[in-house]
Amino acid sequence: MKRRMLAALALSCACLPALAQTPPKTLKMVAHADLKILDPTFTTAYISRNFGHMVYEGLFAQDAGGKPQPQMVEKYAASEDGKLWRFTLRPGLKFSDGSAVTSADAIASLQRWAARDSMGRAMLASGAAWKASDARSFTLTLDEPFGLVLDALAKPSGFPPLILPERLARMPASAPLTEVLGSGPYVFKRDEWVPGNKVVFVRNPHYVPRSESPNGLAGGKRSPFERVEWLYLPDANSAIAALKRGEVDLIEQLPPDYIAALRSDKSVKIGSGGAYQGLLVFNHLHPPFNNPKVRQALLQAVSQERFTTAMGYPLDMRVTHCPSYFICGGSNETAAGAEPYRRADLARARQMLAASGYKGEKVALLVPSDITYLNAEALMAAQTMRSIGMNVDMQTMDWSSISARRTRRDAPEAGGWNVYATAACQLDIDSPITNLYLGAACGNTLPGWPCDKPLDELRSVWLKERAPAKRKELLDAFQRRAYETVPYVSTGQYSIAFAARTSLKGAEGIWAGIPMPWMFDK
Repeated sequence: MKRRMLAALALSCACLPALAQTPPKTLKMVAHADLKILDPTFTTAYISRNFGHMVYEGLFAQDAGGKPQPQMVEKYAASEDGKLWRFTLRPGLKFSDGSAVTSADAIASLQRWAARDSMGRAMLASGAAWKASDARSFTLTLDEPFGLVLDALAKPSGFPPLILPERLARMPASAPLTEVLGSGPYVFKRDEWVPGNKVVFVRNPHYVPRSESPNGLAGGKRSPFERVEWLYLPDANSAIAALKRGEVDLIEQLPPDYIAALRSDKSVKIGSGGAYQGLLVFNHLHPPFNNPKVRQALLQAVSQERFTTAMGYPLDMRVTHCPSYFICGGSNETAAGAEPYRRADLARARQMLAASGYKGEKVALLVPSDITYLNAEALMAAQTMRSIGMNVDMQTMDWSSISARRTRRDAPEAGGWNVYATAACQLDIDSPITNLYLGAACGNTLPGWPCDKPLDELRSVWLKERAPAKRKELLDAFQRRAYETVPYVSTGQYSIAFAARTSLKGAEGIWAGIPMPWMFDK
């Protein structure tokens, strides 16, 4: 009898409708590259930087106007002479495992960051020393004032100063961290990570947002999305089709060839991801680009108009020719030193290359296969180098592989490289101190390893100068020296675009190339 009653109860339960589970609100984005390096303090690759802003936070952050705002910091103060700074963390800050964020975590993270970053090293050169006062308070002392303390601590790109647990921050920065533990708005779902396919984030249950509304990378990052998926779709046609079918909400970087066509599609909206500069980055350790005369010859051959046209950007999204190593239209725009190179001159470039002593060495050019505009930039670089008589060896691979390959100091024939094509957003190139590619301190860790003491000294003097007129003179002197030593070649300025479903709200959801889910909704 008891058995029959239990069986009947089981049957009645089986017939009840299952309780519907509401799927988590999800933002699906086609990322511009495959994520391979999880440590934004190890690489300048933007995919790793974007990853960092999802799972970590910094003491300060830039708002949409580019101004530093307190983020993990509750309050701060500086002495009148600028040599002593006091900081107090907001109460209740936690990492995603529930452990408290402390002064020791902040100090260790900043020390690791300063060993890699140009602004961090400049602070160290000014005698920067950090010391904990208690679990939430700490100080920064300087031997001499450093006028960009808050700008450095709010640095959003290049190597952003994000806060890690002390035990991870104590690991050497010479190798990338593989463990991820942050206090940012999202948690990395390692169990759902499929390299070459998908990266998944879910809300951090221990995230403690600020009370202010989100504003760029600053404020309370309260995202309406419980889950964010980055999809890696290197085939542009597949990505566009997925966007039109509503399978994805957003394409982070729209291939330039599709901009004009999608502008007339009512289901899609196009937004600007900010100003960028194309670059040809040289390896200064090995021939032929260890010779500045060879670098000058290639600079003479580069037509920015041909490069940006080849990359596919429409006329309204590019600058015909920008003579500045910084952003044209920005506060540091200058044409100093650019006069000999305002117009590409292949005949003169061939003469310069012949006079440089170039012996026909093979040039290993790294060509990205999965980012269309960088692929076009690299192909144009190969054509340009060959047109003046260089022996080009094109080596094609995906961008993540290039990001790893460019850190190798080996000779090109031993797995190294000579030159690669890339791009940098305005955040990373718009001043002598933020432009990593002009960082010519001998012994630096930047891929390419430029070494020019006069350029590095000019940057230090510019950094310390506060008088605007003198600062402008020093900026011009810095660029004139850059045109002499040629740490890299600019291939032109343009604006990148993102594409989103019209149902996705929040036009500010990508700022300076950084996707911010807390600014979107649907």
